[in-house]
Amino acid sequence: MDIFIGVVVGLLVLMFLVTAHEFGHFIAARRNGVNVLEFGIGFPPRIAAWMKDPKTGKWRKLPRKEWSKDKVSKVVYSSADDKSFAQKGMVFSLNWLPIGGFCQMDGESAADSREGTFGKAGFWAKTKILFAGVTMNWLVAILIFTILAWTGMPEFLDNQFTIGADTRTDSTPVRIASVAEDSPAARAGLKAGDYILTVEGAEVRHASDVMGINESHAGEIVSYVIQRDIKTGCCLDDCPECTCVEDCKMEPAELSFDIHLNATGSEYLLGITMETSQALSYSTWSAPIVGVGLTAQITGETFKGVGIMLWNLISGVGSQFSPDEAVRENGQDAISSVGDSVSGPVGIIGVLFPAFTAAGPSNLAFLAALISVSLACMNVLPIPALDGGRWLLIAIYKLRKKKLTKETEEKIVSRAFMVLLALIFIVTILDIIRIAQ
Repeated sequence: MDIFIGVVVGLLVLMFLVTAHEFGHFIAARRNGVNVLEFGIGFPPRIAAWMKDPKTGKWRKLPRKEWSKDKVSKVVYSSADDKSFAQKGMVFSLNWLPIGGFCQMDGESAADSREGTFGKAGFWAKTKILFAGVTMNWLVAILIFTILAWTGMPEFLDNQFTIGADTRTDSTPVRIASVAEDSPAARAGLKAGDYILTVEGAEVRHASDVMGINESHAGEIVSYVIQRDIKTGCCLDDCPECTCVEDCKMEPAELSFDIHLNATGSEYLLGITMETSQALSYSTWSAPIVGVGLTAQITGETFKGVGIMLWNLISGVGSQFSPDEAVRENGQDAISSVGDSVSGPVGIIGVLFPAFTAAGPSNLAFLAALISVSLACMNVLPIPALDGGRWLLIAIYKLRKKKLTKETEEKIVSRAFMVLLALIFIVTILDIIRIAQ
């Protein structure tokens, strides 16, 4: 049931983020004189549709019999030998497939020269329209992060952006879930239920803090300070002759342990498993600044990750032509790391959203903001099927002072789109394999 709820929530969140992206295109198109034929939430088949009368500005629900193109359009004769269809008004639709949304503009080809079309718009207007979607995704992320900064921001990143003068952090200590038999932890006296306060004098806020310090001190003696609930007062198991059990209490106490860790290469260094803990940071006046700063930080990390992924892919493929077996093996590891670092729709909806939904609304909102930033970053990339690629194509032809024909644009965009579909298919297969394992 948790997985099912997570999948449903994931679909709704993704639909919201994609619809917000398309709404950015919609606003920019309307403000720059480009007619929008249809704005849809979800993808067809349709559930319902409404049309806005351009003269009165009123909306009316379209009966199913008027959904076809010939019912919402009228013939316009531009010359004696040429006729075309013009839509009577903008359509707003709700659709059955909850996988995003769309903004269908009139004359989306850059070669279209009719008034009110995307093709007729100037270069600056096209730029604003194409990048309005990614701008909207960044604004959504900023809004979510701003709200989280007020209500409690989960800490997921190293050196996560905050304003120190206006940040209060609440965190629960890392709790030991289990202790392996005959491990350094067991021999030292650590128990399940203990809370780890410090390791080598450093405050512990995440399980990764414990693992990092242990790795840097493998084979050495490390000092731990833990918090444990200890019985105080008159307790039957401590004093069998007592009768005043009502005075028995459990009180937290801090205990110190010097633990000799196992050496590097051992099955484990300490021998414990830890429950996931999470710190929440709170801001007041600086919340909007945190929203902008964290969005910028994650944007930079996203582009950095894409760069590393592309480098690993290119260098990994290139190394397969090397006569050195060690170089080829390193290249294979680099290629494998690319597959492990990429997640498609199945991985996001089937794995990430169920996990983050179960972790609470703050974590779910953080994930939504992360995906919104990712959508913005991906659409900026110079891939012809995406917004950044379409803009680059238009810009190149403008600099060359050549007309970008409809046939050339469709050929480039359609081929790039097929490559994207192939990549999505491959990533989806990898997601299914990871889930099955």
